Amino acid sequence: MIGTYDFCAHYEWTFAWLEAAGGEQLLQEYWTDAIGEDAQRHAAELIQGQGFEGMMKYWGHTLAEESPEKGYHMTQNPSVVRCDMHDCPSKGFLIKNNLQQYKDYCDHCIAWIRPVVERAGFRIDHEHNHQGQCWWEFREQENPSPASETGEVSGHHDVRHLPHWPQKEHDRFPEKSDSVKSL
Repeated sequence: MIGTYDFCAHYEWTFAWLEAAGGEQLLQEYWTDAIGEDAQRHAAELIQGQGFEGMMKYWGHTLAEESPEKGYHMTQNPSVVRCDMHDCPSKGFLIKNNLQQYKDYCDHCIAWIRPVVERAGFRIDHEHNHQGQCWWEFREQENPSPASETGEVSGHHDVRHLPHWPQKEHDRFPEKSDSVKSL
């Protein structure tokens, strides 16, 4: 059986291969269908069935398994669930081992998570810096609140407090997905 960290390298290689073989469209379909619709079906069921509590159960368990050193912080209040990833074990493994086949490994997370949460009636704000740090905020679709200001939701755990956060290139994803399939 392949180990978790070896998996990350193969996973990332697969992204590059799919893009080379069939373009961005094939890769997007893989992320949405193979990951979001198939491999992460249990996440979709928890989120659709239990909302914020389902998000906390799914990410609480998954991140504890993947990041036992607690390189993340989860925050929940009545209007938002927020995750601050300080040290992504997957991206960290790729960086530490100088592995890069696909241009942005981090894109696969938003590509499968966004359609799952949107189908469940939530919206998402997300930003990652290509260095294993990111943040996510999930709100009900009817909630008009914008993404929080630094520290507003998660206090000192907010990844945007990291000294190097402003100096890195970022990808920001506040807009709604076009790839959401109807139920």
